[in-house]
Amino acid sequence: MAVVPRLQRKSFATPDRVRELGSGRLTTVDLDEAVVGQVVLPPGWHWASDVQPVVGTASCEVRHVSYALSGRLHVRMDDGTEMDIDGGDVHEIPPGHDAWVVGDVPYVAVEWANSARYGGSPDASEDRVLATILFTDIVESTSLIGRVGDAAWRSIILEHNARVRRQLDVHRGREVATTGDGMLAVFDAPARAVRCAAAVGPAVEDLGLQVRAGVHTGEVTIAGGHPRGLAVHAAARIAALAGAGEVLVSATTRDLLEGSDLEFEDRGLQELKGLSGPRRIFALVRGA
Repeated sequence: MAVVPRLQRKSFATPDRVRELGSGRLTTVDLDEAVVGQVVLPPGWHWASDVQPVVGTASCEVRHVSYALSGRLHVRMDDGTEMDIDGGDVHEIPPGHDAWVVGDVPYVAVEWANSARYGGSPDASEDRVLATILFTDIVESTSLIGRVGDAAWRSIILEHNARVRRQLDVHRGREVATTGDGMLAVFDAPARAVRCAAAVGPAVEDLGLQVRAGVHTGEVTIAGGHPRGLAVHAAARIAALAGAGEVLVSATTRDLLEGSDLEFEDRGLQELKGLSGPRRIFALVRGA
């Protein structure tokens, strides 16, 4: 059941969790479904030497949306793009980067995106939870890239991602990853996931994009902040069956929405690649 928003406050002086980031530190507080973090990184801190040995990835795969309070952080993306972030800057750092503190002042920032999983070991404790998984995908993205060119496509996909994230915020979903031409997100309620999926198409229509979406509800293992398991694969396979502008859901998700104002059309039994046995699939037709 979703948590009703309430008036509340917490302090980083008495955090809910503390995680060491090598010589740095991340403290987080929980505001029911939101996790807000504060990072304090001393002079000489470097992601490659302080965090990489723990997470084991070639570069940082976490998206950061933060407000820098003090200090300077230098960020280098995997594609070679570089930027300095200074105290007073509101900034976004996409996945796929290295970063290090510049100068003699500690870098301090407040983080709103992915604080719960930043710097955590992939071998950390795993939790199995019931979640609704949403996959979105741009229809015929390869041919579109060929028509508009790489530079224009980059602008389009950045705007697409920004608009999808706005819908995730509205419907209280959590972004897990971008897929190049789509997005993976999780929700704690199936109705919000389906409504978010339905809202994405109209939100990007004026960009010349058509989006398909797949939704499935099932148990997933949360490891290192990422959902894993057959439920995630099922959602991806369901999305692959959808046509332009369609939202397809599994029978499990549809059953959980019995009695809601969302209506579905039975698409029959479908084979999902890599999963055993046919699964009944439904298409959203009304109520989004």
